[in-house]
Amino acid sequence: MALFGSSKEKKSSLKKVRPTVVRTQNVAKELVNLAKSYEINVSALDFNILEVQTFTRMNDGSKETDWEEVSSEELYELDDKTALLNQNFQIKQMYEIEIFSKDREEDKYEDFHVAVGANATKCKVYLSIKEGSKISYNPRLEPELLMLVNKSKVRAGVLINIFDEMLHSSLSKLCATIRVEENLTFEKNQTILIAESYEPTLTTNDELMLHFEKKEDIDDNSKIDYKQRGFIKNVHKGELLIEYKKSKEGKPGRDCSGEFIKPNEPQDNNTPNFTVDETIEQKETDEKIEYFANENGYIAFEGGVYSIQSEMGVDQISFKTTGSISTGLDSDVSISVKETDAIKDAIGSGMDVEVTEINIEGNVGSNATLNAIRATIQGQTHKTATLKADNLKINIHKGTAYGKNIDVTRLEHGTIDGEIVKITQAIGGDIRAKELTIELCGSYVNATASRFIEIRKLHGSENVFTIDPLLTRASQGGFSENTENIKKLERAIKNLEQEIDRFTQQIEDGTANFNNVKKRLVHYKKNGVKMPESFVKQYKQFQKMQAHLETIQVEYAQKKDQLTLLTTRTASFQDNIFDARIINRDKWEGYNELKFKLVDPPVEISYKPPIGCADKVFGLVELEDGAYEIQAVKE
Repeated sequence: MALFGSSKEKKSSLKKVRPTVVRTQNVAKELVNLAKSYEINVSALDFNILEVQTFTRMNDGSKETDWEEVSSEELYELDDKTALLNQNFQIKQMYEIEIFSKDREEDKYEDFHVAVGANATKCKVYLSIKEGSKISYNPRLEPELLMLVNKSKVRAGVLINIFDEMLHSSLSKLCATIRVEENLTFEKNQTILIAESYEPTLTTNDELMLHFEKKEDIDDNSKIDYKQRGFIKNVHKGELLIEYKKSKEGKPGRDCSGEFIKPNEPQDNNTPNFTVDETIEQKETDEKIEYFANENGYIAFEGGVYSIQSEMGVDQISFKTTGSISTGLDSDVSISVKETDAIKDAIGSGMDVEVTEINIEGNVGSNATLNAIRATIQGQTHKTATLKADNLKINIHKGTAYGKNIDVTRLEHGTIDGEIVKITQAIGGDIRAKELTIELCGSYVNATASRFIEIRKLHGSENVFTIDPLLTRASQGGFSENTENIKKLERAIKNLEQEIDRFTQQIEDGTANFNNVKKRLVHYKKNGVKMPESFVKQYKQFQKMQAHLETIQVEYAQKKDQLTLLTTRTASFQDNIFDARIINRDKWEGYNELKFKLVDPPVEISYKPPIGCADKVFGLVELEDGAYEIQAVKE
């Protein structure tokens, strides 16, 4: 004996709903109410649409007017934009339906899973066919699908026979596809537009955007730099700083349920309450007001007025006060840092500063970095501080400095890498420059230049003064590239020489045979006799060998010319070394060493001036035997 009855027995035990005819505006509500009265699920009910009535009226609220029925012939004439977008126009539909129990055994569309949905404004309605749905063709397919869609629409509160001019065409295309396939399974979800009314234009409220306060997006995995506080908002000429978008009232619409959509009233909560001076240009249109920078600098706000300024004074740049400052080298921003206390740093530990010009009255702290076009440090730099500027002046320098023109009052074991370097007093340190002048040189100075080194007074020892024509990175890179190109050319020339020798010998060995073949071919041609294929082949092969030899000989000559040019260029890297000078205006004391570095051959020549040596100017001289020597020379 079975514990459970068959599926047919279960279905027969369900409560049957007696066919009920109702007249309603809300089909979904009637279905729910009837399902509750029978204590069944609403999904067990189905219905047929017996009649649809459409009513319209104009109602301005001052006087209630009667609804007027619109005939089915006049329905599509309702699609009048002027009437439908009039908020006093009203439309509704009344449905007469017959509700009954759903018979799943006779439901031929049980596997055709569809739903009607709409966009947010309910102005576009779609028929969604679920992936995996199955349907078979039958002669009544199109009207039955139309009924199925209309039933779904009225359950969703969507008007039928209005706003749905495209429905018949869409269903016809779908039915044509099903007819061809006979049995169609939908491989993916499909969406079909079945109704479209008048979409409203949304109201936009006013908006104030401070573009100069834009922040870079921070990746979730990136480390946040808390030093970057955005203390200064640098701007460039022509940059959009502020934008005020005016509010705009939307346009009305009407959804596919017939409801009028009234746009919201615009809200003006961000009207500009500031002014700008002549450094900022204001442009206004009907839609917005834009504020553009008239010059480079940073944006300032004081007394309700925005302006662009280029000069700023701060007491200190530190983690606690301003954080790091970066306005860019081309910002035209000039900063003066006023902290002068010897036990405090004007530029705090770990701070990064990048501006066009900066004047620091105090000290630069540990691990601080400075990048500018022009910079002056009136205090001292920490040994771990790094400074870069085209024109750089430092009082006491212990860190690392890069620039074009560098002027240091006192160098204390710091590092300098520049072009024109002037040092008042050097007490140890490493210096690289094109031209170097030291007023007073102490001990343990390692100085390298490409043009000259001049010492006004020498009061120390253990100094090394070097002339190196490849001092700059550009020269080093150019020399290395030139050397590598020379090696490649030499290898190529050697290979070409071998190939030329081989083909020359082959042509010399085959010339006699070639001339014989040539005479025979001329004879055959004169007498109208067909030339043997083997003779023609030999003749053409010899001609190809001659042509190839000519080609590689031209290539060989070109590469020889290139090698000569590069070799000359290599020599030019050290041409100026014979004009370079190491000058000591004072007498030589203690242990000091002079060095000149040759490029080709790559050798280093050194000389240690004896204590008390009276010679002032030294240069590199080439001796008669091809050797090189550092000697006292004319300035």
